Amino acid sequence: MSRRVVRTVGALVAAVVLVTPATAVADHATNPHTPNMHAKGHSPHPATFLGEPDGVRHVNSDIAFWGNLAFHGNYDGFRIVDIADPDNPTEIAHQRCNGDQGDIVVWENILVRAWNSKKAVPRDCDGQTVPAGWEGVHVFDVSNLSNPSLVASVELPCGSHTLTAAPDNGRLIVYSNNSSSTGCGTSGNLAQENALGDFIDVIEVPFGQPQNANLLRREPLAGPITNVRTGCHDMGVILGSVNLAACASADATNVFDVGANAHPGGSLADPVFLYTVSEPGVGQAGTNGRWHSATFSWDGKVLILGWEPGGGSEPECQTTDPDVDKSLFFYDAHTGAKLGQWVLPRGQDGVAENCTVHNYNIVPLRNGRYIAVGGHYQAGTWATEFTDPAHPVTIGWSDPPAISPPDLGGAWSSYWYNNFIYESSITEGLNVYRLSGNATGGAIRLDHLNPQTQEFSLP
Repeated sequence: MSRRVVRTVGALVAAVVLVTPATAVADHATNPHTPNMHAKGHSPHPATFLGEPDGVRHVNSDIAFWGNLAFHGNYDGFRIVDIADPDNPTEIAHQRCNGDQGDIVVWENILVRAWNSKKAVPRDCDGQTVPAGWEGVHVFDVSNLSNPSLVASVELPCGSHTLTAAPDNGRLIVYSNNSSSTGCGTSGNLAQENALGDFIDVIEVPFGQPQNANLLRREPLAGPITNVRTGCHDMGVILGSVNLAACASADATNVFDVGANAHPGGSLADPVFLYTVSEPGVGQAGTNGRWHSATFSWDGKVLILGWEPGGGSEPECQTTDPDVDKSLFFYDAHTGAKLGQWVLPRGQDGVAENCTVHNYNIVPLRNGRYIAVGGHYQAGTWATEFTDPAHPVTIGWSDPPAISPPDLGGAWSSYWYNNFIYESSITEGLNVYRLSGNATGGAIRLDHLNPQTQEFSLP
């Protein structure tokens, strides 16, 4: 979600006269849905944007997985949820850390959390004071699941909106994406660069000494085409025999070599730029949005991109909206040539029904089929087959009714993990689904998943 949400909430609140809704109770089994989309359990974490100022709200954001645990980010920290029983996911802990967005990555006993923007007054993170004006990432030791502890803070002048991570020779490499140049430019000779914010912060977290986490370097970005300088929003990484990374950036997604490919020197810590991808009407000046998310098919042949017109707070999936506003885009991952486009087929025509194609991942299948699972705000959760990228097909969905009174809500993220779909509902908590049928039969079980990272590739 874009930082524009914070600015838009005020107008939305005024429109509903500051009416605070009753505690949200998930009832995802009653959502309109296809017969093959089965609602399972729910871990409640009711929240709202309505009437709650920055510093109070704790709406639900992104998810990462380790074993039978889901680490569920929110605007005031993160929750640890036991998902061993998909019919009864159970909260173990809610760790407080009062910096909005709360994007997270997990590796064994290490959790890294994004702190999205400067605050005018001091805040609190795990009982430690976060000074006014501070931005960056916090590193937690989560070995004690009931009581995680903050062990490191890495200050980043342009803040941290989203995170992507991958293991690398005794350390975790974390790509921190600032998502906006707002508030950058603190001091020194980085002032001009900070003011633009057009780079990726590359952080290392030593596995044995996470307290020594530090900023390694900054990776500059190519573009933008129309001078919309907002840096990366999110990154997708695939390792194995592919070793590519894609940074969804402004109007020009950047693709990098991060391993032993044909470009000497490429590594996770020091990516080598390959090419950019642009799409007419996406992320360019005047389009009210920018590239948002990137991932790959598990064989590394297809790059899948999405963008966020309206910053996640506006109804951009209405029947009358242009296709470009409500699409997934498919490209050849080695050349950037466009292969196809999936358009959300179900109009979201409720009043203020915020919607874009948002956060998604790809089902790990050995049979060569490509299936994406994604959360699209108030359009809910969708599964799409794009084995033929030129002719993608919707195979399942659960689409909730519009929130009343209007609120910013819906599925922030929906991810496939070990034969279930986990949906982060902004106002409700964690919802679980099962997609039946043979489309996803034989999916590989994973030990863990940071959804923006594919740690291996398939033939």
